[in-house]
Amino acid sequence: MPSKLNMTNTMTIIKPTISIEYCPKCGWMLRAAYMGQELLSTFTDEIHGVLLQPSETGGAYMIRIDGNILFDRKEQGRFPEIKELKQLVRDVVSPEKSLGHSEKKD
Repeated sequence: MPSKLNMTNTMTIIKPTISIEYCPKCGWMLRAAYMGQELLSTFTDEIHGVLLQPSETGGAYMIRIDGNILFDRKEQGRFPEIKELKQLVRDVVSPEKSLGHSEKKD
């Protein structure tokens, strides 16, 4: 994880922020809130927080980590499954973290 010096010259770990941009006109706020809750529960110690962001673009449902697109509904043609989303987030924020029953099966 990136770190930086704060005002007292001590190192501070900068945790990533996940944003979920959703189309409010499509009624996707509850879906975004559910996914945000799941991510906060799973990655309590690894992330700074989850931002729910109403989109001005119709049909938008995009998940980003620190501005980098992780999942785009329009590009994928579907919503992510929660298991899939947790795996995608884990691979970025904490690759060594076990997800237990949500772990990929090879």
